[in-house]
Amino acid sequence: MKSYSYPSVLTIAGFDGSGGAGIQADIKTFSALGCYATSVLTALPVQNTTGVKSIYPIPAEAVAEQIRTVLEDIPAGAIKIGMVHSSELVDIIAHELSSYKSTPIVFDPVMVASSGHKLIKDETIQSIVSKLFPLSTIITPNLDEASVLSGKTISSVDDMYSAGEAIMKLGPGSVLLKGGHLKSDKLTSLYFTPDGTIVEYHFDRYDTNNTHGSGCTLSSAIAAYIARGYSNRDAVAAGQDYVQQAILHGSDVLTGKGNGPLNHFFNPHKMIKHALVG
Repeated sequence: MKSYSYPSVLTIAGFDGSGGAGIQADIKTFSALGCYATSVLTALPVQNTTGVKSIYPIPAEAVAEQIRTVLEDIPAGAIKIGMVHSSELVDIIAHELSSYKSTPIVFDPVMVASSGHKLIKDETIQSIVSKLFPLSTIITPNLDEASVLSGKTISSVDDMYSAGEAIMKLGPGSVLLKGGHLKSDKLTSLYFTPDGTIVEYHFDRYDTNNTHGSGCTLSSAIAAYIARGYSNRDAVAAGQDYVQQAILHGSDVLTGKGNGPLNHFFNPHKMIKHALVG
């Protein structure tokens, strides 16, 4: 008789053949934190550590079928959503996940490239806000994305407070606003909670280019900790600590010719067994 299950986390995201970001980073993170990883592929970028060469889309119906097929067989303790690049894909994901409203969702709203250029159209951003934000337990925008969402220029921690409060009005359950793009010796992030509390975090900034996939890894780590039973606030804190350690332990490693990956397995956890109820 089967008496146990593993905490399972589903990622809905794109591919990264170089292994540092996207679904690959998500699966590594879930596994390193003792969870069982499942995945749904939304796009096939061709990339390495130096950048993206091209992107091949996955048919929308194939994305819908993947979500249905995985979740009807392996229930998720949490779901992570990565880059959603079209309004059609937003509609598909929102429709399929509407049947799982009790499942916590961590959404990393990838919208802006490191160059500052938007990666998705304005109409897709509006669809994300109206259809995916209300389903999201936590969203994790960086400052560029927060600027797009709030319509505000962000150049200080005070600006982060203002932008985060504006984003909370768009309907997500809570917001973790990442301040890595601010020019300062320390990294600052702000967590805006449903009860109006704002938690401020500070971290050391490491001198390394090996940060490829850090945003994917953070949202995945938060989802993994939630699946393990952490409260949202504790998962946010633990997820950020995990990413900091993963960056530190991979900071002096050469992988590829560009921005290298984190060390996801600096301290891997064994798969955790949860007793089945009933």
